[in-house]
Amino acid sequence: KNHNKDFMSGASSSLRAAFSHCVQQVRNYDYHHYLCLLELPPELRKTAFALRAFNVETSKAMDIASDPRIGLMRLVWWKEAIDKIYVRKQIEHPVAQALASVLSENKISKGWLKRSVEARINDANREISDIPEKIEDLEKYAEDTVSTLLYTTLQAGGIKSAAADHAASHIGKASGLLLLLKSLPYHASRNRHFSYIPAEVAANHGLLVKEGGRSEIHLDSREGLCDAVFEMASVANVHLLKARELSGAVPIEARPVLLESVPAQVLLDSLNRVQFDVFDPRLARGVLGISPLWYHVKLKWYSWRGKY
Repeated sequence: KNHNKDFMSGASSSLRAAFSHCVQQVRNYDYHHYLCLLELPPELRKTAFALRAFNVETSKAMDIASDPRIGLMRLVWWKEAIDKIYVRKQIEHPVAQALASVLSENKISKGWLKRSVEARINDANREISDIPEKIEDLEKYAEDTVSTLLYTTLQAGGIKSAAADHAASHIGKASGLLLLLKSLPYHASRNRHFSYIPAEVAANHGLLVKEGGRSEIHLDSREGLCDAVFEMASVANVHLLKARELSGAVPIEARPVLLESVPAQVLLDSLNRVQFDVFDPRLARGVLGISPLWYHVKLKWYSWRGKY
């Protein structure tokens, strides 16, 4: 162990800088989850921040690139970076360095990390005219991108529990679906506005228009859109309920990792308050539509009671 300490003091300044970069990235781009991670036990926090920063990198790759091809190249770069990290090749990137450090200390499945990037690559490759058929397609995307983060964090904490994994799966699906709903106005402004309402849901609410053999989603009717959002949010709600039904069987040490259900619930409540109108400006206020202080109090309350 002592050798490790000496090595750390030598290599630590660059590694410390890498970890502090991770924390900063999560704080800047994913504030509601940043607050969740602060509730984790200290020994797990470092790993969770590295994993979450990796998620920030891959989830915003397409948004910060002026050209989609550059965003795609960035995602492919990350997919290759994971392979390199697992064979202990050095990579000059703070998030990759932090990730390499936590992977050397914890057993984390490479498959989960690869799956999350591959899901984003597939999503980025999707043509604007490719509308997901069913809500299950979006649930799978949420599972691959959000649930996998929870699985890897549980794994890093040495928590082996089928109930915790099962709850993480449901929370990831709920969280992923709700965040897609919240980002609909953003994607609308970037011309991808149809891509996260499944054809099946759009058809139920008169938003699907068939033109020249192709299906398109038209957001002419605000009411139709609210109904579609309500239908998708209801699916997310069922996942949250199922996750909570499992709480009795979830070991106490897994519960802080599952606190991600809190931001999901807050967003669901905020959507409910604005009658599921994703364009309502109140949704963009504070943290997921509520005051930062109130969000803090909710999170602390769940954390303190060992609930999620």
